[in-house]
Amino acid sequence: MRTLLFLMAGLLLLAAVLLLGRLFSSNYPNATLVATFAYIALWLLVAGANMWVGVSKAGYSAAEELPIFLLIFGLPAAAAVVLKWKFI
Repeated sequence: MRTLLFLMAGLLLLAAVLLLGRLFSSNYPNATLVATFAYIALWLLVAGANMWVGVSKAGYSAAEELPIFLLIFGLPAAAAVVLKWKFI
């Protein structure tokens, strides 16, 4: 359940960041590209923090948390790249 919540939060954050990039693109043409890179960097930090909490607080090993980290980070980051590449 927690993984699904993180995925939904990641996709909602992606929508917000791309909307901001789109709003600023009239004055700054590369705003959507900057927004995409900023989102990926921010989401890497959030997913890494989630992995750290899982390892340090919940007692999981890093090997157990790595697939969850890859899912939580990879799916929204891939969506950001595909959206930027295909639609924006």
